[in-house]
Amino acid sequence: MRHPVLCIVGPTASGKTDLALRLADRLPVSLISLDSTMIYRAMDIGTAKPDAQTLKKYPHALVDIRNPDESYSVGEFVREVRAEIEHAHALGKLPLLVGGSLMYYNALSHGLSELPEGEASIRQKILNEGELLGWPVLHERLKAIDPKAYARIKPHDKQRIVRALEVFLQTGKSLSSFWEAPRTPVFAAYQMLSIALIPPARAMLHQKIALRARILLDAGLLEEVKKIITQWPRAESMPSMRAVGYRQSLDFLKGKLDSQEALLESIIIATRQLAKHQLTWLRKFQGVQEMDCTQPNLDKTVMDFILARNLLNSGASQKGHVT
Repeated sequence: MRHPVLCIVGPTASGKTDLALRLADRLPVSLISLDSTMIYRAMDIGTAKPDAQTLKKYPHALVDIRNPDESYSVGEFVREVRAEIEHAHALGKLPLLVGGSLMYYNALSHGLSELPEGEASIRQKILNEGELLGWPVLHERLKAIDPKAYARIKPHDKQRIVRALEVFLQTGKSLSSFWEAPRTPVFAAYQMLSIALIPPARAMLHQKIALRARILLDAGLLEEVKKIITQWPRAESMPSMRAVGYRQSLDFLKGKLDSQEALLESIIIATRQLAKHQLTWLRKFQGVQEMDCTQPNLDKTVMDFILARNLLNSGASQKGHVT
């Protein structure tokens, strides 16, 4: 029998973390974060990261593993999740992945191209050229060597332009050829139960998003962003600061937004767009069990699904306990 893995996904503000913590009180689980922003240290308020006391009681793997001025690829995430799943099984626990980063979920469920590791010298040479000539010029260079990547990558997407050129210079092969190669999904090796928490009405989700945005600002999001860019000046141009809430806060600090109300509205709009994108992704995945995130006793409903799927007929049921 394949080892089991439980995964809880859904749009922002749907209650994924709260459900995972309630399940952790009842099941022998190992919590693994499926969130592309919680990986960063000091990014606590804007990511709605569980506080230090909660993380001490309910440890999450892949939280606070990078500084905001460091990069973190999907490939790194896939490798580290696989290792965390295997570690959980070795301890006789049920791996519980929880979060809303559906690009990560897609990589786990559909597989990832086996790209070569980057070479610092090649990458730096491309970065220098990009700064000197401009990224649209390097984007045009892709047109001849990799038309498919050229069509998918935007002219100012520095990170993806660099990666496409780097792969070609390293291997002589186009990045798109790696995209099209056969893939081995991580999830294929396990008995999966993936649950998507879905709001019954879009208006209800919008209300939660608006409330959360105001709570984040009241909790000190702007001060958090100031501290981050003071401690890690390079972070301002890194993917971490493109996260919803952080990007808008930087715009406010630079004077691009003229009031706190404008900042609040900007965060709400961006979060709604993110939630819409997440819901669109979720509809594309096969085998995901949708559940109303507002239903009473949601944790009991999930427990019933876990028992029905026999996910505990493994080391988790032998070494742990169910309450």
